[in-house]
Amino acid sequence: MMDTQMTKPQPLPQAWFDQPTLMLAQSLIGKQLVKETEEGITAGWIVETEAYIGPGDRAAHSFNNRRTARTEVMFGPPGYAYTYVMHTHCLVNVVSGQEEHPEAVLIRAVEPSIGLDLMHARRPVAKPEQLTSGPGKLTKALGITPADYGSPLFLPPLYIAEGRELSDITSGPRIGIEGSGEAREYPWRFWDATSRYKSR
Repeated sequence: MMDTQMTKPQPLPQAWFDQPTLMLAQSLIGKQLVKETEEGITAGWIVETEAYIGPGDRAAHSFNNRRTARTEVMFGPPGYAYTYVMHTHCLVNVVSGQEEHPEAVLIRAVEPSIGLDLMHARRPVAKPEQLTSGPGKLTKALGITPADYGSPLFLPPLYIAEGRELSDITSGPRIGIEGSGEAREYPWRFWDATSRYKSR
C-alpha cells in the first residue's frame, strides 16, 4: 500500500485521453483514480474497466445516439467524468471518443493506493480486497458522487494520474448487460489478471 504522506499524484494531461475508446480502456489499467475532499485524499490503481462504444453498442446509454440530460457529457470532448446512479450506487466513467461520438469507459474496480483509513471509514468491510472491488464500491470508498458529473479528469479534485506499468492485462465480455443482444458478448472488459481487487 502507498503511504498517505507520499507525494500527491499529478493529473495526466487532457491530451492523454484523446485515444480510441478500446485503447483508452486498456491504457487506464494501472493508472490512479484520485479524489480530493475536505476529509482527505484517496486514490486507487485502476485494475478493471469496461468500454462502451455508442451509438452502435446496445449496452451503452448512448445507443442510437440517445441524447438526454444524463448522457449529454458523453457528446462532448474526452477526459471528463460521466457519473450516474444505478441501484442507489454511483458509478464513474471516463468520457472517450471524439465530440459528438458518445463513448465512455466505466471504471469497475481499483486497488487502494492512498487514504486506506479514510476508505475504510466510508466503507467498513472485513476484507480489504472487497473495499473497492466493484464500480459502486470504489465510488463510495473514494468519495465520488453524482456531483462529480462533468468534472475534468485532468484537474483536481477528481482526476486520473500516472500509476504503474502492467504487462498482464486480460479481456473478456462485460458484466451485467444481459439484455443487450449481441453486445453482451463483446470482449470490451479489461482487467489486471494479477489483482485480487477486480470485481470478479
